Parts: sequence; structure tokens; C-alpha cells
Amino acid sequence: MSSEDRPKRYVFLLIPGFSPLGLTCAQETLALANRFAGGSRTYYEYLLISEGGEPVTSWNGMSVAAEAGLIDLHRNDTLIVCAGVDAAMGCTPKVLNWLRRETRKGMDFGALSSGAWILARAGLLGGKRITTHWEYASAISETFPDVEMQESIYTVDGRVFTCAGSASSMDLMLDRINSDYGAELATWVADQMIYTAPRSETHSQRVSMAGRMGVRHTKLVQAIQIMRDNIEDPIPPAEVASQVGMSTRQLERLFARYLNTSPKKYYLGLRLENARNLLMQTELSLMEICVLCGFRAPSHFSKTYRKAFGVAPSRDMRGSSLLFAERGDGE
Repeated sequence: MSSEDRPKRYVFLLIPGFSPLGLTCAQETLALANRFAGGSRTYYEYLLISEGGEPVTSWNGMSVAAEAGLIDLHRNDTLIVCAGVDAAMGCTPKVLNWLRRETRKGMDFGALSSGAWILARAGLLGGKRITTHWEYASAISETFPDVEMQESIYTVDGRVFTCAGSASSMDLMLDRINSDYGAELATWVADQMIYTAPRSETHSQRVSMAGRMGVRHTKLVQAIQIMRDNIEDPIPPAEVASQVGMSTRQLERLFARYLNTSPKKYYLGLRLENARNLLMQTELSLMEICVLCGFRAPSHFSKTYRKAFGVAPSRDMRGSSLLFAERGDGE
């Protein structure tokens, strides 16, 4: 068999808490490619591995058997780190050192969902454009300021690729099939999946602001975006109104009509939502999170947080949702 006809091998490193949907979407895309032309050629092989070769439990309790532990890879392999709700489980010294060693061989490598955290923790994403699930984006951006976070469903930067996980894994893998073997095979696979409109790298992860809010009023959408862009340094509602070309009273009427709240309360809710994500997903101090979310006094932040969520912020910091707790890297 010539080197051109040899199957390309994808190696999936499963991290406890990974998303089975993201893994299945990626695997199924590769498996379907092997059915092209009546299955006369095997385009892809794939291997599931874990730190110790043991079965790995996903976030929804599904256990998936691994076929091997942290084996030596070939530079022609493609490595994908699959993680989900507890990426810290993958940040062991053994895994991090293995990732550094294997990726030095020159292979393509990437991540599904919060697997990007593990690659960043291993020091492999510095200066790279990356994508992760939107829930984890702020935590990664704050912890690893040298990465360039994108809001798209997937991102390719040289030999490094990342995606938001879940259904976006299909889009990423179709893009890779297109790069590996051309548009004909990629289109055939998409048709087999009844996926008539694969999304490109520039496609946004979430529904547009207008679609998400269920409104079409452009001024309201613009005002909400301005608030989202100014979480760390909140601006007065009057200034928000001025930036969208309205009076403060007009803006208040828009929020009351479409969202049944005031601009001030909605803005506060955005800041508290961001604070909660950072509390649950990083080890930033309470003071650091206060500053990042526009609260100048920890006492005020704690009181406002408790009123909104029913618990003190320190409770969320200490709980099981410390998603990305440090475990050291062995160096």
C-alpha cells in the first residue's frame, strides 16, 4: 500500500467528563467516509485512548472503553483531546507531559470543547487562535491571556485546531475531510448524515443576539451587545442609550417591552452571570473576579450575588463546580 493510500489515523484522548455527543459526531464523520465508493478503501482509522487505558465516564454517566493508554504516536497521526465538564481531570502531570512530548513530533493536534483548556495548560496554544464551548471561553481567556479566543464553532491555526464540541465536531471533521481528500468526499459524508448545510469556520457558536432574545429591534440588540462588551468597566445606562442614538427613557421602554426589566437590572444580570462562570471555572480570587465583572467592593458583590443566586460566591468557589482546579504539571 502506498503512503497516499494508507488510512489517516485519528487518536482521541478521552478525559473524564467528556461530551459523548462531540465524540460521536467526530467519529461518525470519519466512519462514514470509509463507506465512500462502496467501502473499497479505508480513508480513516481511529483509536480511543485514556490516561491509563481504562474506561472513561462521560459527563452524562456513559462509560466508554479505551483501547489503549498513553501510547507513542507517529507524526502522521492526528491527536484530539476530548473533554467536557471537568477538564481538570485531564491536567495530570502524566497527561500534560505526554501531550508536550507527542506534539513535538510535528503532528496535527486539537481539542473538542474544554479539551482546549488541557492543551493550553500544557503550553501548546500560546499565540494561537482557538475556540472552545462558549461556557468555558471566559475562563480560558482570563487564565491564558496568550491565546486568541474566537467565538466561531471551530478554528484552525496551522496544525492546531479546536472546536466548541457537540454538533460542531461534525463541521470540524468535514472540514478536515475536505482538506485530506477533497470536497467530493466531504460532501458525500455530509449527505449521508443528512447534514445539508455544513457550517464554515466563521460560523458563530450561538444564535444571533436578535434570535436569542426573540426580538428584531436593532437598537435593543445593539444596547445589549454594548453591555456585553463592557463587563469589566460598566457604563451608565444613559451612555448606552447615547451610543445607540436613543434617550435613556426610550431605552428603558424598550427593555420593559421586550425583556420585562430595566437596562440597569439586565446589565447587572450579565455581570453576575459572567462572575458565576469565572467562580465555577477558574481559581481566580474573589477580588480578581470582582474587578473583572465591574464590582469595586467585595462586600457589595457578595451581597448582590447572594441575592441573585441564593448562595454566597465563596460557596460556588468551594463547590464541585471548581471546573478547572489546578493539579500541577509535574515540572
